[in-house]
Amino acid sequence: MVLTPLHQVELRLMQTVINICDTEKIDYFLIGGSLLGAIRHHGFIPWDDDIDIGMRRSEYQRFIAVANRYLDPDQYFLQTGASDPDYGLSYMKLLDVNTYIEEKNNVNNAFKGVFVDIFPFDKIPDDEALRRSQMMHFRLEDAAILLRLNYNFVKTPLRNLLTKRTPQQLAEVNGHKQDREGYMRLYEQSDSRTYKNLASQYDYDKEILSYQELTELESAPFEDLQVKIPRAYDQILTRMYGDYLQLPPTDQRVEKHLNKLIINNHEIL
Repeated sequence: MVLTPLHQVELRLMQTVINICDTEKIDYFLIGGSLLGAIRHHGFIPWDDDIDIGMRRSEYQRFIAVANRYLDPDQYFLQTGASDPDYGLSYMKLLDVNTYIEEKNNVNNAFKGVFVDIFPFDKIPDDEALRRSQMMHFRLEDAAILLRLNYNFVKTPLRNLLTKRTPQQLAEVNGHKQDREGYMRLYEQSDSRTYKNLASQYDYDKEILSYQELTELESAPFEDLQVKIPRAYDQILTRMYGDYLQLPPTDQRVEKHLNKLIINNHEIL
């Protein structure tokens, strides 16, 4: 497959993540549509316009701690709730700073660029009531943050009235960010061997993985790279998609995310 300019940048970003992980011996693995792409297409799903990477929370925190030693600030930006006060999501992104994107229905003041998503997988309890409580509190804090940072604010004339937040407002948002992470890591010290991507857009049960599924990894081709995927990819993808080797109908093969794309001062979209 001939890669689009967007996919070329994303592939380079993923290679950068892999290089850091290999050097620092940090476990990572492809998830969601990227895992599906690795198995079904040996690379990008042609109509998919992002890359999703997962890490256990302990590995995720290690990556945050060491990544900037390897990242040229003239090329890359590791976007977290701490590095970008206007960034409201509960997972990090690695961005190419020489690019610019506008995502559909996501107009806000966070730094914009072509990115790869990196999601933490956190321990969850076995008790269903405790799971519901954790998820409820996580979602409440998440919603409070996204509301205050104007996420999913469709571009209308009212958008022009949005201004930078005051230090007091940012302090309030930071408090919610800390509370949200606290709920995500609530069972970090427990002996649970069950993990979930709490930020997942899929139904609750579809992105729950066992410790074994998260840690038993193997290599797979992804375009011209070798990437890590869970050895149990078949059961994971079946859980998420059913018959995952079946292509969706043609009318569902559409890109979901972007309104505008600029790479090195050239407007692509």
